[in-house]
Amino acid sequence: MNLTDEKMNVSAKYLDGITIANMARGGAAQLRANAEEVNALNVFPVPDGDTGDNMSMTIEGGISAINGMEETNISTVMDTMARGMLLGARGNSGVILSQFFAGIAKGLSGCDKADVPTLGAALEEGVKKAYASVMKPTEGTILTVAREGVAYAVKNITEESTVVSLFADLIKEMYASLQRTPELLPALKEAEVIDSGGAGLFYIMDGCNRVLNGEDLVADLPTAVATAAPKLDLTKISFGPDSVMEYGYCTECLLQLQNSKVDIEHFDVNVVKDFLQSVGDSIVAFQTDSIVKLHVHTMTPEKVLEFCRQYGEFLTIKIENMSVQHTETETDNTAKKKEKPAKRYGIVAVCTGDGIEELYRELGTDYIIYGGQTQNPSTQDFLNAFEEVSAEHIFVVPNNKNIYMAASQAAEIYTDADVHVIASNNIGSGYIAIAALDHDEEDVEVAAQQMRDAMNGVAAGYVSPSVRDAELNGVQVFKDDYIAFVDKEMVTSRSNKEAAAMDLIDTMLSVPDKFMMTVFFGKDVTDIEKASICAYLEENHPDAEAYYVNGGQDIYPYIFICE
Repeated sequence: MNLTDEKMNVSAKYLDGITIANMARGGAAQLRANAEEVNALNVFPVPDGDTGDNMSMTIEGGISAINGMEETNISTVMDTMARGMLLGARGNSGVILSQFFAGIAKGLSGCDKADVPTLGAALEEGVKKAYASVMKPTEGTILTVAREGVAYAVKNITEESTVVSLFADLIKEMYASLQRTPELLPALKEAEVIDSGGAGLFYIMDGCNRVLNGEDLVADLPTAVATAAPKLDLTKISFGPDSVMEYGYCTECLLQLQNSKVDIEHFDVNVVKDFLQSVGDSIVAFQTDSIVKLHVHTMTPEKVLEFCRQYGEFLTIKIENMSVQHTETETDNTAKKKEKPAKRYGIVAVCTGDGIEELYRELGTDYIIYGGQTQNPSTQDFLNAFEEVSAEHIFVVPNNKNIYMAASQAAEIYTDADVHVIASNNIGSGYIAIAALDHDEEDVEVAAQQMRDAMNGVAAGYVSPSVRDAELNGVQVFKDDYIAFVDKEMVTSRSNKEAAAMDLIDTMLSVPDKFMMTVFFGKDVTDIEKASICAYLEENHPDAEAYYVNGGQDIYPYIFICE
C-alpha cells in the first residue's frame, strides 16, 4: 500500500498515516502558493525576504522523504517526514518548523493511528521542541503562533472532540495569534506587518486543515519535491564503452532501522562506519533516532546495500558514477582530500559574489557554501561541506543571523569532526573572525574565543532599493527609493543609491574609534559609481583607512564594513 496512491482514511476520532501524509502535502502546497506573500512580510522594505521560500523548501524536504513510502502507520510517516525536514531545513524559521514537526513525530512515536488527545499531546510536544531549538525565544514570532494555537486547541478538547474540530480550533487561534504578533514585537508594529514565520506556519496548518475537510490541494504541490534522480545529458557523459572505472561510485542512502532486524535503541552506528572504511572512503555516517544517513565513495556499492539491509530498509538511495563528466569537479576535490592528512583547523564560510568568495579563499577558507539573503543553505548543505573538509575542528562562519540555526543544527548532527559555529552576522564580521584565527593555537576553545572577540565592534551597513512605503526609525521611506541602514537601524532614504551610500558613510564613520572601512561593490555598480564613492570617502573622510572590493553580490549595491 503506497502513501501517494491510497485513498485517505479520515476518521472522526482518529488520524492515520495516509491522512496525515496528504494533509502535509496540502500544507506544503498552501504555503508554496502563498510563499511570495510571506516573503514580502519583511520588517525592512528590502528585496531580500525569503521566509516563505525557506519554509516551503523545508516542508517540501519532508514531503520528498515520504513520497513512495509503503508504511502507513502515523508514527513512521511523521518520523520520516520530520527527518526529511531536518536535513532540508533552511533559515531560522525553517529550522524551527523542522523542530516543531520533530516534536510532533516524537509525540506520535509508536502509534499506528492517533486519537484526539494523543494528537493534542503531540502538538504540545512540537511546541516544546520548537522553543527548545532557540537559545533566546522571542515572542511575536512563529513560536508564539504555534504555542497559542496549540494551547487553545488542546484546552478545548472534550470527549466529543474530533480530529476535524481539533484542527478547526488550531487554525482559528493560530490566525488570531498571527494578527496579534505586532503587539508583541515592536519592530513588526513599526513596519506594519505581521510575523513572516508565523504566517508561514499558519499557511501550512491551514493547508493541512483544508485537506482534512476534503479540499484537493495536493495537486498544487510543485514537482520540485519529487525524489526522482536528475536526468543526465547523455551527450556530455565522458564514460563510454571502453572507459575504465577508476573513481568508483558516490553512494548515499537513508536507512530506516527496523525493529525486526536490530535493537534500534542500542544500535551502534560505528558498525556501519567500520564496514564503509573497508570498502571505500570519503565516509559520512550518522544516526538520528531510527534513521542512518550514510555517504561513501566505493567501487562496490552493491556491498554497501547488502550490508546495510541487515539492519533496516532504505528510504532513499543515490548512486552516481564519479567518472562521468558531470562529477569531475567532485572527483578532483575527493582526490585532493585523500592526498592531504587531516589538519587541526578547517574553515567553512557562507557567502556569495565572486569577489567576496575570492577574498575568503585568500584568507584560507577551505569550503565556501554559496548563500546569503534569499539563498539560505540547508542543514544538508552544511553536512556536505563538512564532509569535504579534512580537519579535526571545523569553524563555520554563517555570515547571516538567518543561517546560524541551520549551521548549528548540522554541527550537532556531524560526528567526524568537532564543528564550532562562530556567530558572524555579516560578511565583514566573518572576514574578521577568519583573519583572527590562530592556526598554531593548541586550545580550540581559545582559538574560537579569539575569533568571537575579533568580531566585537564590527558594524555592517547596507544600501538597497525599497520595495514599499514605510516609516522606520523616524525615516520616511518611499517605494523605489534607496535606503541605507546599519545592522537593523534605518539611516536614510534617498532617490539615488550614491546619495544613500554617502549618508551611510558619514553615519558609520561618525562613531568614535571607527576609522577602517571596507566597501563591497555589488555586481551592478558601474565604474563611474565606484569612482564617485571612492572620491567622496577621500575628500570627506581623509583620515579613514578605506579598502575597496568588487564583491559582485546581489541585492545590495553597496555593503560597508566599519571597524
